[in-house]
Amino acid sequence: MPGFPDVRLRRFRRSSGLRGLVRETHLDLDQFVMPLFVAPEALWNAQLPGMSRYTVEDVVREVEELVRAGVQAVILFGIPAEKDEQATGAWEDDGIVQQALRALRPRFPELVLMTDVCLCEYTSHGHCGVIVDGEVHNDQTLELLARTAVSHVEAGADVVAPSDMMDGRVRAIRDALDDGSSESVPVLAYSAKYASAFYGPFREAAGSTPSFGDRRGYQMDPANVREALRECELDIEEGADAIMIKPALPYLDVIRAARESFDIPVGAYNVSGEYAMVKAAAQAGWLDERQAALESLTAIKRAGADLIVSYWTKDLAQWL
Repeated sequence: MPGFPDVRLRRFRRSSGLRGLVRETHLDLDQFVMPLFVAPEALWNAQLPGMSRYTVEDVVREVEELVRAGVQAVILFGIPAEKDEQATGAWEDDGIVQQALRALRPRFPELVLMTDVCLCEYTSHGHCGVIVDGEVHNDQTLELLARTAVSHVEAGADVVAPSDMMDGRVRAIRDALDDGSSESVPVLAYSAKYASAFYGPFREAAGSTPSFGDRRGYQMDPANVREALRECELDIEEGADAIMIKPALPYLDVIRAARESFDIPVGAYNVSGEYAMVKAAAQAGWLDERQAALESLTAIKRAGADLIVSYWTKDLAQWL
């Protein structure tokens, strides 16, 4: 192989135009999803705008801005007025997410409306399922998750995204949707959701911090990647149309492994802690937020993610 001085890789780095000609990874707004928190009362977060809560009326106005900017997909998280042990607010007909879906669907027919299907925002104890003898009971939780997914689709959701990490929940949801003549609605499964330290700002925004214990009994051990591939494989066998890795940046190797192992769309969630770290460092003057965010999102895309859920989606609409 010839080398220097005949080979000079800097030749295509001399200008922005030259670099663009040979750029291997591109960010496209079409592949980004903006998370939105809907609650009975609005709560603006000046330091972390992506963690703000919107009323149903406010979320309509926010989505109008997003759509004008070119954003094509959002995912809704709900914070109900009241919580109970059975997470009733997750699946009842007039739940907060169901209200938001009915307000958004007729106004934005082309917008992809995704919903998070989990119970943690709705349970009084903050866990992702029904508690029996001090532990989350897997099988009793499945029925409630399925009811939640069906209620979201009936209200106007295009995609349901179970994030609870209960075994068998994809099959339970797929069967419930098919039985309800919603066989065309895709399931985006959070297949490898790790018990991560990077969820802190989200849990504060969603009011979903567990009142006892933690979620290590059902979310994945951060040390494991082979287990993540098993989770992905099982979800695909149960009917998942796409899979998600969460968080993204500490688990780029998992995204890459999933991309190489499965011929199915792979998503990644650029979570609240990843967003907050860059925001805090930028506010302290330690780095440039735009450059750091774009570099982070490019890394997630480069690792193999087809779609990315990120709190920078609205900003990305301007940056791109």
